[in-house]
Amino acid sequence: MENIDFFIVVVEQQSLNKASQVLNLSQPALSRKIMKLEEELGTQLFARKGKKLEITRAGEICYEHAREMRQLERKLRASIEQFKSADQPGSITIGASLTTLQSTLPDLITLYTKDHPNTDIKAITGKTHEIVSLVKDKKVDIGLVASKIEQPGLSCVPLFDDHLCLVLPAGHAFTDMRALAVQDLHNLPMILFSRGTWYRVLMDDLFHRFEIYPDVKMEIDSFEAIVRLVSTCKTATLLPKSYLRRTLADENEIVVRSLTELEQTKRTTSLLFADESGDYPIAKRFIMKAEQHFSGIQS
Repeated sequence: MENIDFFIVVVEQQSLNKASQVLNLSQPALSRKIMKLEEELGTQLFARKGKKLEITRAGEICYEHAREMRQLERKLRASIEQFKSADQPGSITIGASLTTLQSTLPDLITLYTKDHPNTDIKAITGKTHEIVSLVKDKKVDIGLVASKIEQPGLSCVPLFDDHLCLVLPAGHAFTDMRALAVQDLHNLPMILFSRGTWYRVLMDDLFHRFEIYPDVKMEIDSFEAIVRLVSTCKTATLLPKSYLRRTLADENEIVVRSLTELEQTKRTTSLLFADESGDYPIAKRFIMKAEQHFSGIQS
């Protein structure tokens, strides 16, 4: 019924003359369109009394449904446009700290690209303060850091709390000890994360607080390398719980132990973005998916 939109205008203008002006159409041409619609429906939509039109009951019913059809069409078009917009190739640049790059970012990228496979995702790594600067300077759209950041012009979305765990090679004497305390780390041969990162700062603060001096054999900025060297060199390490999946322990012959003091020493992994970047559609979707994912895990 291609003439239904003309009918709606006639009803709303309550006059063929006014409707023809709105539609920029001659009155005779508009009359023909209304008559054709009446023929299609097999009923009279208007009662013609001289130059005046009065809508019939059939016309009122037609108008009610015509408005619903118009609203449905608008919703359809809006939905299609939204789908086309979401499916169009876009890009996002994420700045990630050394720790979150290895522990959290891979999962977030996998989660996002599952629904938006055409998105071009770039990643830049650095220390936390460097990522904060990149976000402030708008050189990245989103920052992923193992900290809560409060700075003017920046928004911080906390995702989850994380803490360190003691990682030991299989067969280590500590693996069978029922109770371990942080003091047991004193003089323990260990591989630690490189200095300057938040997790290393966390470790050093912990050692200083409890007056612990581990026997540091190596300092490395790769979780993967540390895990492999733990079993090879028969040394211990401290790694964030978010990185230590069950499969990782099984594949690398390592044992993960929790210590009360480590569980009480937490950091919050957060997404960071400049206030105006929150309106960028791809960044907005990425942040929303991340929030939904971790809120589901925590609940």
